[in-house]
Amino acid sequence: MAESKVRKTASAGKPVGKTVGVRKPESRLAMVRRARRINRELAELYPYAHPELDFDNPFQLLVATVLSAQTTDLRVNQTTPALFAKYPAPEDMAAANPAELEEIIRPTGFFRNKAKSLIGLSIALRDDFGGEVPGRLEDLVTLPGVGRKTANVVLGNAFGVPGITVDTHFGRLARRFGWTAEEDPVKVEALVAEIFPKSEWTMLSHRVVFHGRRICHSRKPACGACPIAPLCPSYGEGETDPEKAQKLLKYELGGHPGQRLRPPADFPGEAGARADAAAHHGEVADLAVAE
Repeated sequence: MAESKVRKTASAGKPVGKTVGVRKPESRLAMVRRARRINRELAELYPYAHPELDFDNPFQLLVATVLSAQTTDLRVNQTTPALFAKYPAPEDMAAANPAELEEIIRPTGFFRNKAKSLIGLSIALRDDFGGEVPGRLEDLVTLPGVGRKTANVVLGNAFGVPGITVDTHFGRLARRFGWTAEEDPVKVEALVAEIFPKSEWTMLSHRVVFHGRRICHSRKPACGACPIAPLCPSYGEGETDPEKAQKLLKYELGGHPGQRLRPPADFPGEAGARADAAAHHGEVADLAVAE
C-alpha cells in the first residue's frame, strides 16, 4: 500500500508544530472530513488492529472484557486460561465457589467485585438466555457488570454487530482529535457515531484504541512520531522531538509484543507475544494445578 502524504510528513521527522493542527474555527463539515481522514490513516497504520483479549467464543470474550476493567489486557490474557479451564461455560461459572473464583482472578484487581459480576452474569445467562450470550445490546446491558462499552465489545467482535467502544483511550483521543468535548462515554459514543458510517464503528474503535496505547498516550503522547500529527489539533501536548518521541512508542511499534498471548497470525508482534506466552506458561500452569 502506498504511503500516505500525511505519513510521509511525519516519518520524515520534519518539524510540524507551527504548520499542522487546527488553529482556526472548524466547520462541522471540515471536522467530519478530517475525522474520516484520520480513520483512513489509522487503517493504514494499523491494518492488523483487533481486540487485544484472547477468546474463543462470546462467553469468553464477555468474561475477559469484564475482567479488563482497571487492568491491562495482557494481565487478563495471563489469567483467563486457568479461569476457563475450570469454568468453561456459564453453567460452570454460575455454580462457582466465590472464594475460589476470586483467587483465580485476583491478579486482575478488584477481584471481589469482578467475581460477583461474573457469577451474576453467568446465572443470568443460564436462567434467562439458555446458557448463551445474547446478541442484542438491550439484553447484554441487563447482565451484572455489563455496560455499553462491554456490550459493544462483545457485539462487534463476537457477533459482527457494529458498535463504538468508548474506553479511556477512545474517549481521550476523540477529544484530542476534536471530534467531541464530551467526557461522558455514552455522549461520546453517540456523537462519534454521527461522524462515521455504521460499518466503520467496530474497526474505528480498534484503530483508535491501538493508537492510544501505542502512540497517543495519556501522560506523554509521542507527537513527534505520530503519522497523523498534521491532522491533529492537539499536536504539541506531548513530545515533539522525533527521536525522543520514537523512544515513547509501545508494543509492536516500539519493538515489543502486543497484549495478546494468542495474537492473530498477521500481527507484527506475534513472535514476541509467543515468547511472552512461554514465559508466563509456568505461572498459568501453577494456577491450574492449584485449582
